[in-house]
Formats: sequence, structure tokens, C-alpha cells
Amino acid sequence: MEAVTSSRPYHIVIFGASGFTGKFVVEELARFAADSVRDSRPKWAVAGRNGQRLKGVLKQAAERLAMPELNTDIDIIEADVSNKESLAIMCQKALVILNCVGPYRFYGEPVVAACVENGAHYIDICGEPQFLERMQFEYHTKALDRGVYVIGSCGFDSIPADLGILYTQSHFKGTLTAVESFLTISSGPEGSCGHDATWQSAVHGFADSSALRQLRKKFGHKPLPIVGTKVRPRGCVFFSREIVQYAIPFMGSDPSVVKRTQRFLYQEESRSPIQYCAYVGVGGLCSVAKLFVGGVFFWILVKFRLGRKLLTTFPRFFSFGFFSQAGPTIKQIEDTCFNMTFFGEGYSDGADPSQGPPNAKICTEVMGGEPGYVATVIAMVQAAVTVLKERHSLPRRGGVYTPGSAFYKTNLIDRLHNHGFKFSVKSYEEPAKS
Repeated sequence: MEAVTSSRPYHIVIFGASGFTGKFVVEELARFAADSVRDSRPKWAVAGRNGQRLKGVLKQAAERLAMPELNTDIDIIEADVSNKESLAIMCQKALVILNCVGPYRFYGEPVVAACVENGAHYIDICGEPQFLERMQFEYHTKALDRGVYVIGSCGFDSIPADLGILYTQSHFKGTLTAVESFLTISSGPEGSCGHDATWQSAVHGFADSSALRQLRKKFGHKPLPIVGTKVRPRGCVFFSREIVQYAIPFMGSDPSVVKRTQRFLYQEESRSPIQYCAYVGVGGLCSVAKLFVGGVFFWILVKFRLGRKLLTTFPRFFSFGFFSQAGPTIKQIEDTCFNMTFFGEGYSDGADPSQGPPNAKICTEVMGGEPGYVATVIAMVQAAVTVLKERHSLPRRGGVYTPGSAFYKTNLIDRLHNHGFKFSVKSYEEPAKS
């Protein structure tokens, strides 16, 4: 672990530690620190608006993990997104800030700005493409000049997808040209549930989708070249033989994050860009019907201020119980897991992509615990550890990056594999050698 200087007393500070997700990040970092060799154990603290609430979080974590030392050994920093000075003081005390305060479109930029101005690396778990891409547009040069890494979407959005494709590419013997991913989530008898903050991010993101289109025009990117057969997106709802259930396009940030990574690798490493389509399984016809009804209401209401107010005030009703202000129970979290399967195609070693359709296929898999509060917090903590331990392997000397573009030369996949994720190759097909 990188040495903590006298001016930076902490390796990691968790900002928003008293929030719903922040509490789980606290527990995960406490577990990681306890399992680390003493000489490489990170020094960390928690931060947020209310010191008493933060004390309560540490007390709860101490009881759940049977670590009474958390009540005395972990320091508390009071900081508020509306108070620039408090953010500056917090950032001056840490090498890495883990930002758990969302929705990021409302509360994220002050933290990014404070990190860049005060020399602290920044990691979040944002799944909001507009925020992620705007931070790249506005802060990449500043972060590069200051030697600060700003790495967004380091949770379930979008580490499994982004690193899953890099894993698939690394195990493909030739030129991988296209990947389709299928996400399935399995839960116990109580089902699964997401927290209200995620629902709010979705509501405001869809409502302001035009702003994202305008932002992308400002980048002035040329289309990435298409190698091999062009992949056609599937329908809005279709029966997937791959996962044996109905599926829909994945509406989260994964496609945009992956595309940004592929553009970076094409421009910086001259890697052949990979086409990517993401889908999520929704179950049987009954689930499709509920999804259709909910989707119609959502698309109508999200266009109007009153409609958005209704959606954000009654998340459980309008999401058919998939999101709530209380969030999932511990039992729901313990009984839920995810599986993301990648179906890739490309050209085997020696094959010419210009001389016909792809001639090789690969299927890989990334598995893990409950997406929002198990997989996400593991990914976030391991991303921070990677920044601390492998900064020499990160690109350039700073900047704003996706997980794939930041960590493609690091051991993050191995770290995740050792902390609850499972990356594996399920099958590989290539032409028989003559």
C-alpha cells in the first residue's frame, strides 16, 4: 500500500458513508482492511454531512462484523457537497475519495472538482451516462494536468460489463470483433429490490436524454471503424435462446461506458474496436406484460414535471416493487446474485477480417453476489486498492477514465476474482486446423 504522507493521513475516505450504499462500502472496506497484512493495511476514514450519523454507521458495522475497534480506530470527517471548503479539507486528507453521494447529476460535480483541485484520486459507482461523459468533457485535461485519476462507474455499473469484455478479448485467440452480453439476476423467495436513489437517477436521466445527445456532439468523435460483420441490435422484447427467457436491451450505462473504453483502446493502443450490445433477461410472458405496462407509464410520466414527481415519490408502486425508499432487506441481498454471459465472435489467428464473416466464437461469464450492495461495493473497494497499489500501470499520469480504460493493464480482474467475483470461459469454437 502506498505510504500515507503527513499531509495525507488516509489512503481512502468514504464520502457519503451514512447513505444506503455507503454503509455497505464501510463494511466491505473494514473487511478488506482486517484481512490485509498489517504493513499493507489501508488507513481509512468516513465522511458525510452528519457526524452523529457517521458514528452510528461505524457502530452498526462494528456490531455486524464483530469489530469493536471500528468505533475507536476510524476517524470521522464532516463534509457537505454544498460547502466547497469542507470538500477541499476532506480531499486534502486522502489519496483516494470513494464518492457514494448520488444522484450524481445533482451532487457529483462538486466532489470531482474538489478532488481535482486538491490532488485526491476520485472513484464513484455512477450509472448515469450524462454525468460520466460530462465529467470527461469538462475535467479530463484538468485532471491530467494535476496528476489526478477520476474513474467513474466502478460498481455493478459498469465493471462486470467493461472488464468482462476485456477478459473475453484476452482469452480470444485472434481478433474479437463483436460481443453480446446477457444479464440475469437470481433471487430468493423474497425477491430482489433496489434503492430509491437508483430509481431517481433513472427517472432524471431519461427525462434529460436530449442533453446527453447534445453533449456527445461537443466531443466531435468520428464513428469507430467496424471490423467484420456489423452486429444488428435485437428487438425491444425478444425470446433469447442464449438464456432461455425473454430479454430486453439493457438500459443502464454499460453500453456507453464500454464504447468509451473501446474508443480509448483504439486511439491509444491501436486495438481493433469491439461492437457491443447489452441485454437483460426479464423472465416469462407475465413479466413481459408487467414490464410493458410499467414502461408505458414510465415513458409518459417522465416527460412532465408532475409525472416525475409521482415517479420519485412512489417508486415502489411505479416500479412494481423493484425499487423502494427503504431499499432491499439483508435477506434479499444475501439471496440474490447476478450472472453476465458474453457471446463473442471474431477471427482466429491468421484469418483476414476482410475476407468473410467471423470464423471463431467464445462464451465467457462473470458471476457475483447481489449487484447493488455486494458486487458494487466489492468492485468499488478493489478499484481503490488498484489505484493505490498499481498507479504505475494506470494510463498517462491522470485524467478522467472508464474502468476498462483505467485498469486494462492492472490486476483488477484478479483482485475481483479473489473477492467474490468469478470470471470464466464457458466455451470456445474456432476452425479446425488442417
